[in-house]
Order: sequence, then structure tokens, then C-alpha cells
Amino acid sequence: MKSKTQVHNGNVHSIDAVAGVGAGSSSSPSPPPSPPPRRHSGVSRCRRRPRQAKSSSQKTHSFRTLAAGIIGRRGVRYLFLLPLLYISGILMCVGPFYALIRQPPLPGSRYRSHEVFQKLWQDIESDNSSAIELSSVWKYKRKLREQKPCPNLTALHQEHFVSPGLNGFLIVEANGGLNQQRSAICNAVAVAGLLNAILVIPHFEFHNVWKDPSEFGDIYDEDHFISTLDGYVKVVKELPEALMERHNYNVSNITNIRVQAWAPVSYYLGAVYPVLQKEGVIRITPFSNRLAMSVPPHIQFLRCLTNYKALRFTSSISTLATKLVNRMIEKSSRTDGKYIAVHLRFEEDIVAFSFCIYDGGEAEKMEMDSVRQKGWRGKFRRKDHIIRPSFNRVDGKCPLTPLEVGMMLHGMGFDNNTSIYLGSGKIYHGERYLVPLIKMFPNLHTKESLATSDELAPFLGYSSQLAALDYTVCLNSEVFVTTQGGNFPHFLMGHRRFLYDGHAKTINPDKRKLVVLLDDLDTSWRTFKEQMEDMLSESDRKGIMVPRVRKINRKTSIYMYPLPECRCLQQFLVNQINHNLDDPNNYSSRNLNR
Repeated sequence: MKSKTQVHNGNVHSIDAVAGVGAGSSSSPSPPPSPPPRRHSGVSRCRRRPRQAKSSSQKTHSFRTLAAGIIGRRGVRYLFLLPLLYISGILMCVGPFYALIRQPPLPGSRYRSHEVFQKLWQDIESDNSSAIELSSVWKYKRKLREQKPCPNLTALHQEHFVSPGLNGFLIVEANGGLNQQRSAICNAVAVAGLLNAILVIPHFEFHNVWKDPSEFGDIYDEDHFISTLDGYVKVVKELPEALMERHNYNVSNITNIRVQAWAPVSYYLGAVYPVLQKEGVIRITPFSNRLAMSVPPHIQFLRCLTNYKALRFTSSISTLATKLVNRMIEKSSRTDGKYIAVHLRFEEDIVAFSFCIYDGGEAEKMEMDSVRQKGWRGKFRRKDHIIRPSFNRVDGKCPLTPLEVGMMLHGMGFDNNTSIYLGSGKIYHGERYLVPLIKMFPNLHTKESLATSDELAPFLGYSSQLAALDYTVCLNSEVFVTTQGGNFPHFLMGHRRFLYDGHAKTINPDKRKLVVLLDDLDTSWRTFKEQMEDMLSESDRKGIMVPRVRKINRKTSIYMYPLPECRCLQQFLVNQINHNLDDPNNYSSRNLNR
């Protein structure tokens, strides 16, 4: 008889096996087995539970348990050995070739000017080649194109400025240093003319870096400013009493319009003009660079008029500035009264802001970090602010040291008889960086050496007033040298173009080329001189260049390139200038008549 099977919960059981039937039992029928004896209900029966199929989560848990067991019991040592073996392999493979694959420093990325100077000093000292004459430095002449005849200023006034100031009052706040404030003032006059508003004498913002509390009247002659602009833009020293009373004698209660940088004329006419008409008085703060360079010709004329005629330094500044100019002329007798003026920006805050590394080591780094934290708080600690000092130097963004300026000028052909005026604030570690410059140019002067302590005392601590003294002496020099960008050289170069028939007469060094030369310890004095002479010639060529008007932007502004827009004012001033050179207020008249 065939054995029967049962399928129970997926498990196959042989009934014969369960019954204990042997393989060799006969085939004859056998009596059915007797039923098993009934067990007592109080005794629990131990039945084997059938196996169940594992779910996926149970399998994953089992796998993790198994892996943990392997690591815990057998593989824990591999957990530590594998990373060590990996790192060791990299070092063994890469180590011998590291010196070959490492990139050398970029040419010009290191400050090694002192080393180059020490190497070349004997050649510099023994160089007896003929020196360049200051009177023959500038060889290029500006070619005058045919220009439209200048309109009569009376006709210009009648056409555009018949009834100035009918629409209300304009208040602006100028910030920054001397020439950033100057830019804001010129733009404020232009906006007032555009809106036909009365301009209130601009207020100067106090800045934590410059710490100069000077106001407009401390630097510029207010009465001359008002009278020069009379008939074009009406200017007052303060708001009328009625308007102040309406705003509770608090200027901050007056509607302030936040204007975007380099705003076009259409924005002022469409968005600002309606508010001015409605309110009768508006404020625009901040006001730095809040007017586009491209404006109608009669508004551009207001910028010219303000910059070159209306803005005159106070009598106290002009008087001392004229004395400094005359003393520089006296000390330049060997060069026919002509001198070089250098605008040196190697001051503590400028060096700190540039993030350039010189030769001061760890002490310099700690000092600069302290200056940056004090002046700009956490601005340079942001994660998105990437600092690369070596790239800054290669890109020509590092301030030149006095030593580098001296080597450059010597290489261009100026000898130790040349008189140099150094326009600067307190030079960073002057005892270390100034000595080589004095060694090359002993006839070196500053406002501190030219003026008596009593003459200079009223201006100490007022950075803008001190800058005004430097501005005047630099303006009257035969050669002006700029060593770092900024508003000071831009305005000064433009002013010199205005005075010198379109030529800036400015040495603007190619610092990208210069730092490469001063990083090469193998360079010869002859090679260095040839490069510097080419650099001087390039500055001469660029001094007469005028960008196309359609490409004028914030970097090629009317303040840096005043011609041809300011040509008509230039001709007017030449015809009207007072030729009395002793008048301190006409300190620049000698230049207009050269």
C-alpha cells in the first residue's frame, strides 16, 4: 500500500513515517493503529511550530546583524588597517614625484624688491648715464580735431537756466575721502540742474576709517561756490525756517529717496521729480555715484563748472598750499623749478585693505589682521570672500613701496638731483621702506618738511584738509606719479588734462610688468632701465588719449577725461583768468598760461 502524505502549512509529512511503519512491512492490510491516548488537559502539549517565510526587512536585519558580527569578531582590525594602507599607497606613489608636479610660484607673486635693490644698488649708484630733463619728459602733443564753436555762456544760461530752483529743495550727503566727496558735490549740482531744484550745501558724512569731522565750509569756500553757480543752480546754506519747522527741525524726517548707483536721467525725471514736486524738499542719501556719466550737454557743463571753477579751497588751505608749491619750486633750482610729485598710498589702512604680503613676516600678518578687524569688522572673514595675496600682486593691485617707486624713477632716467614731493599720509613702517628712497633721491620733501609746525598745526587730524594740500602741490608739478588707483589720482589726472591742454603729464606705471621685474634676482640694471624707459614712453602716449564719448563709463568719467566736454569752459577760463600769481586763490593760474 502506498504511503499517504499530508500537506500542512506548506510542510510535507509522510503518514507512515509518523506512524513508525518500517520500510520492510508486508503489503497485506494491517489493522488501523489505535488512537493515541488522550492526555490530561492540565498538561501543556509541546508542538513544533511550522517555519514561516522571512520578510525582506527581516532579511536585511539579519544581514546587518551578520555584518556587525563579522566586523566585531573578525574584521575590526581591517577597519583601521585599510585607511592606513590607502594613505601609505598614495604617499609611496606620489611622494617621489611631488617635487616634479608642484607648481613654482608665479613670476611677480612674491615681494623680493629689497633683495633686487641690494643686488643692483652698486650699478644704480655708479650709473653715470645722462639724466632726463624734466622739461623734456613729455613728447606727445594732443592733436586738436575740428571742434564746434563754443556757445556763448549767456546764451547757454538763457536757453536752459532761466528760472533755477522752482521745484523745491534738494539735500544730499557726501561720503568718502576728499575726492569722493568732490564727485558727489559735482553730481549734486548736476542733479539739481536736472530737476530745477535748489541745492542745499552738501553735508559730509563722518567715516570710521578717515575719522574726519570736516564739513563743506572747512574745505571749500562756500560763498565762492554759491556765487559761481548763481544763474545756473541756486545754492543755499540751509533750509528755510518754515520747512525745518514742518519737519520738527529734524532733517531725517524729510522724505529720503534711495537712488540706484549710476541712475540715468530718465530715472530722475520719472521717479524723483514727481516726489520733489509733491513734497517740496527731498533727501538723497547715500549719494555716492548716483548719477550716470551720460547726461545732456548742458548738465555735463554743470559738472565742469563745479569741478574746475566753483570748488575752490578755503583761503586757509589755499594760502598754505601756495607756500608749499613755491617752496618746492625754490628747492628745485637744479631742474629749473620743476619737480616730481608722487602720490604714495603705502599707508597702513591701504596696505591692510589690499591684502598684499610684503617682507614683515608673521608680525606684519598679525598687525594687518588687527587693522582690518578694527576698520572693517568681519567683512573680510566671510566665507565668500576669497583672499589670494599672490594673485593680487601679479594682477598689479598691491600698493607700491617707496623703494619700488625710487627704483622705477631711477630706471626711467631721473637722477638724484631731481626734487620729489611725496604726497602721502603716514607711511606704513616708514623707517624700513623710506630709507632706500631717500638714498636714491636725497632731495625728497613732504608737507611736514616744507611747512613749519605752526603752519601745519591747524590741519592735523583732518585727513581731507591735508589731502587738499597734497592735491594742490601735485597739481602744479611737472610730473605726477600715481602708484595706486582711487579717486585722488583720477580727479588729479583729469584736472591736469584740463590745465595742460589735454595731457595728464602723469606716470601711471604698469605694475603687472614691474612686479615681475622686481621678482627676478637675475635681472640686470640695464634690462631694468630699458623696461622703465618703455614704461615712461607708454605713460606719455596714454597721457593724451581720450576715450570715445560713447564708451564713457564710471572708469573713464568726465572727471578723469574732461575734454572735449569741458573744452568750452576751459577756453572761457583762459580768457577770464586773473594773472596775479600772488593771489592764493588762483594757485593754478600758472598752469593755464603755460
